[in-house]
Amino acid sequence: MATRILGIETSCDETAAAVVEDGHLVRSNVVHSQIALHARWRGVVPEVASRSHTERILPIVEQALHDANVTPQDLTAIAVTHRPGMVGCLLVGLAAAKALAWRFHKPLLGVDHVQAHVHTGLLADPDMPLPALALVASGGHTAMWLLTAPGQSERLGTTRDDAAGEALDKGASLLGLPYPGGPSIEKTARTGDRTRFDLPRTLLGPDSLDFSFSGLKTALLYTLRPQGAPPRAAPPQDQELADLAASYQEAVVDVLVAKLRRAAERHPVRSLCIGGGVARNQRLRERLAGDPRLRSLHLVLPDLALCADNGAMIASLATVAWNRGERSPLDLDAIATPQSGGKAKR
Repeated sequence: MATRILGIETSCDETAAAVVEDGHLVRSNVVHSQIALHARWRGVVPEVASRSHTERILPIVEQALHDANVTPQDLTAIAVTHRPGMVGCLLVGLAAAKALAWRFHKPLLGVDHVQAHVHTGLLADPDMPLPALALVASGGHTAMWLLTAPGQSERLGTTRDDAAGEALDKGASLLGLPYPGGPSIEKTARTGDRTRFDLPRTLLGPDSLDFSFSGLKTALLYTLRPQGAPPRAAPPQDQELADLAASYQEAVVDVLVAKLRRAAERHPVRSLCIGGGVARNQRLRERLAGDPRLRSLHLVLPDLALCADNGAMIASLATVAWNRGERSPLDLDAIATPQSGGKAKR
């Protein structure tokens, strides 16, 4: 009998639900983004996000079931993100999942949001050779993981300050580009000269696999507003703006690629996969495919819909837990913080 799991994701500003069969067949994947709702603040406001989740969660779940052509009785289990994320947002998804599990007598499975992104490579390519390097890069997280088996990974490096997506958002704000910043910078950079502005690549020590982007953000600020110079009469425009965006994006991508190359040289990995919102960036994908060391690996660049927050990755990783015989209690709590370093399970 097929294993059909409903996955619910509400850790930040996407209200998402999906039905996944046997861990890799995506029967439905419904996502409602709150980008327009938070644009005025250029960032996610937790109270506003959780209120929107409350309004949207049941219609999204109903749509996911409808698109998958299943009823709640057809489900094997219900999975939900319970960490990490904004607590108010997590609680909305947890409340919905618990109510559905109780009402329809279905087991509940709590899933770690970051580990679901790590697992995305196996969702996109179930035959991906292991061990694999997994890069999770988003607005809230930037970390590199060694994926040794489905649901089992070890963190190799993480950000010491800003996440890559956060750095792109802040850079876009400095450049006067619309929210969300990552896609705005990518679009503006298409006609820009990536070499015009000399921005730093912070690689930390020669052996470090950690990330740091705060210095890059500061360098962009002082490029725009040099110390001791009079304020600019107007924000950058036209070709200068495109060149700044391209140079800034290239610096972020350079660091991500360099760290992945270091890890690939240090660990006997067979594959490389990426996840998180920044994994949608086409320049990053282009650089990964073109790097002599990284392209020798089995490269998994998931569909863009599987990189941003979604319910399919939650349901897929939950299938691994289900097959291991794991279950979560109905008093499962929301946890804002990610798991600490070291080995992790779902």
